[in-house]
Amino acid sequence: MITDRTLATSEDMHGHLVDELNLALRRVGMYGDLGMSMWFLINHLLILERRPEVWKEQEDRWERQWVWSSTGIRGVFARYFPVDHKHGESSVYAEFVRREGWLKPDRVLNAEAYSVLRDEVGRWAEYDRSWADVTAAFGPPSIQIGGNNPRYGKSLCYVTDDLAQPMVTFHMWNGTDPGLQDGPSHEEPLLLAVRCGDGDFADSLTFTPQGQSRRPEGDGWEQCR
Repeated sequence: MITDRTLATSEDMHGHLVDELNLALRRVGMYGDLGMSMWFLINHLLILERRPEVWKEQEDRWERQWVWSSTGIRGVFARYFPVDHKHGESSVYAEFVRREGWLKPDRVLNAEAYSVLRDEVGRWAEYDRSWADVTAAFGPPSIQIGGNNPRYGKSLCYVTDDLAQPMVTFHMWNGTDPGLQDGPSHEEPLLLAVRCGDGDFADSLTFTPQGQSRRPEGDGWEQCR
């Protein structure tokens, strides 16, 4: 039996968990159930940092913002998005990870670029847009949740280095239109909604016409633009 193994330092373990967390945010499904993988990675990071109480505080904050349900964040998204939009949940975790200083964005917008994005995105989302339209207008995202295959949906998140400024997320969908056979109906994902803000979940959403037409019947219809 080997008895002389040298264990990793707490700093090494912290760095490893941060790296895994950033991968799990982007590769939805690769780490199993997203809610469970986020809880596992975040909880262990908070224990290493001697701040285990932060997770419960965050859950309480999400509940006040109507971002948390009996089925977690996923259940909230199901009220406003098609059932096969699976990447929005990860963007909420990414916002928390960013505030905690663990997020490793692929791109950070400067103040001018972020200001242009915030000023234009509301009016811009009044029309139907696609994945290519988003990146042509605002450049590559800070975080792309989901892969590069256009047959699948994704969420594109944009951040600046000022943590007081909220993340802007574009929720993209490519599913099956009614009456068609199973499989993506579009050459690339369509923009359903833009989400930005730290208040109530419904108030943070601006839907495109495509997004409005694909919203589930029932909860929340009257609350969002």
